[in-house]
Amino acid sequence: MRGYVALARAGAKSVVAYRLPFVLSLFGVLFQFIAMLAVWRALLSEGAAGGFTWPQMRGYLLIAFASGVLVSIFADFRMAHRIQSGLVALDLIKPVRYQEARFAEVLGAVWIEVLVVGAAAGVTVASGGALPLPAGPDLALFAVSMLLLVPLKFIILYLTGLTCFWTQSFIGVQWARMAVVNLLSGALVPLAYLPAWLGTVATWSPFAGMTSTPGLIFVGRVHGSAALALVAVQLGWVLALWIGAKLLWRTAVRQLTVNGG
Repeated sequence: MRGYVALARAGAKSVVAYRLPFVLSLFGVLFQFIAMLAVWRALLSEGAAGGFTWPQMRGYLLIAFASGVLVSIFADFRMAHRIQSGLVALDLIKPVRYQEARFAEVLGAVWIEVLVVGAAAGVTVASGGALPLPAGPDLALFAVSMLLLVPLKFIILYLTGLTCFWTQSFIGVQWARMAVVNLLSGALVPLAYLPAWLGTVATWSPFAGMTSTPGLIFVGRVHGSAALALVAVQLGWVLALWIGAKLLWRTAVRQLTVNGG
């Protein structure tokens, strides 16, 4: 465990060391959050639409902001750079498992991202009033869903990062991933606003667990057994993708060429 703890500490220090890139990436997400608040405030000014009231949409957009901040963009860019530059060879000789090591680095940086989400929540409450919280078991399910969001988002970033073993450029992969995730996770618009068939596909996809599932539970759009089913799907995808990433790693690492061998 010492190796993973050391990597977690290194991940925390990297956020502090590279403050400007972190702040710039954060500014982009924060700007999107403010813009979405303004747009949806105007759209819902005359009443509910798609089943969402304005107070519910405020809470949902806050969760979407949290899903954008937690597990920062550095997770996949750092990994992509080390693969494409060949520095990944140094990672392979360390006495830690590659996938778990990258996850440890991500966990080390989560603390500052949680603080940012807390600050955004404070500003949201101060500017528009308190947000109603789910009661009893639903609140517990929301907390579990937010915890599962971290490994779920990490493993999706990790899987796209592994494509660098086959491609010379990561930018196109990253943009494609962002487009798919923003649409199918409900970060761009709630899944209720998508065509019925696409909304159903998205609900049962791994991406819904990154925004839609915790967001719907938080604003009270799903309760009880329905909320439990969504969290169970979220957990199932975490386990399935984690195992799938292990299998993909075995194939990906064979593509590595160091000093001609």
